Amino acid sequence: MTADVSPPVRPSTLEDVAAVAGVSRATVSRVINGATTVDPALRRVVEEAVATTGYVPNRAARSLVTRRTDSIALVVSERERRPVSEPFVGRMFSDPHFGRVVSGLLEVLRPAGIQMVLMLADDEASRNQLLSYLRQGHVDGVVLISSHADDPLPGLLHDTRMPAVLAGRPRTPTPLTYVEADQRAGARLAADHLASLGRRRIGTVAGPQDMPAGQARLTGFLDALERHGIGDVVTAEGDFTHTGGASAMRRLLDERPDLDAVFIASDLMALGALPVLLRAGRDVPSDVAVVGFDDSSAAVACDPPLTTVRQPVEEMAAEMARLLLKQIGTPGGPAPSVVFQPDLVRRGSA
Repeated sequence: MTADVSPPVRPSTLEDVAAVAGVSRATVSRVINGATTVDPALRRVVEEAVATTGYVPNRAARSLVTRRTDSIALVVSERERRPVSEPFVGRMFSDPHFGRVVSGLLEVLRPAGIQMVLMLADDEASRNQLLSYLRQGHVDGVVLISSHADDPLPGLLHDTRMPAVLAGRPRTPTPLTYVEADQRAGARLAADHLASLGRRRIGTVAGPQDMPAGQARLTGFLDALERHGIGDVVTAEGDFTHTGGASAMRRLLDERPDLDAVFIASDLMALGALPVLLRAGRDVPSDVAVVGFDDSSAAVACDPPLTTVRQPVEEMAAEMARLLLKQIGTPGGPAPSVVFQPDLVRRGSA
């Protein structure tokens, strides 16, 4: 008996896709390689033809030609041995902000066929390991989330000459592109709102003062209240965590038990702080008006739901991804930084 051996199926080629789409091979190549200059309608036609033909790009062969890996690193840099209420990795994955950043990045990276590698840098050894990884060409670029003002990593990244985008403006000026929300403006929104409610015995649970966001939110809030003639503001520093917010709220009440308003510099800290107010017999918002910052999932988990300053984290992360891909695709081209404006979302707490 003779076996029925079917001929092997020939893999689809760029020419096959071009024939189905009715375009040139060069146009198909530009779409597959993520060129941003292709007309959106034409891009859709090519993508449909790719799906119809089952074309799969040969990434290995393409890398030899383009010298690209089709991957980027998301680097989270944390202060070494900072005293916090929970470990670095656990805190990162429990923070709604981090999940929103990842979601925004993937919204742009996945359609472009770009993989994302998560890397942590919380001490000198891990920074050196990261820099070695980058210099060996394992990724095409970096998105850096840096949590502290004196982080050396932005400067070290600039020295590698690798495409990079920072989440937030670095304290020390560097030529690197950054994307941020106007933190001071957001804190001013909180101050103006509390003052408009007639609150005068105001406190704030500030973010860590070794972090640019913590510094900017506190400074913007205090400056705005001073313009309203409110200068006696009690402050307790938190660490942007649930438990840190609870601890800071207890310290505020110890110092100023009659306070009638609180600005809490992150929704996650507010989630920990509100039960402290409740246990102290202070009703929110009738006795104490509360405003948070971020407009994260923690804001709607609060009881009552939290009035908060919204920073468009997903949109900011998507913009970081777009700027990074532009740098990768056009080395040496213009790389402007982008600042998003926050707004106040009113709910039940103030």
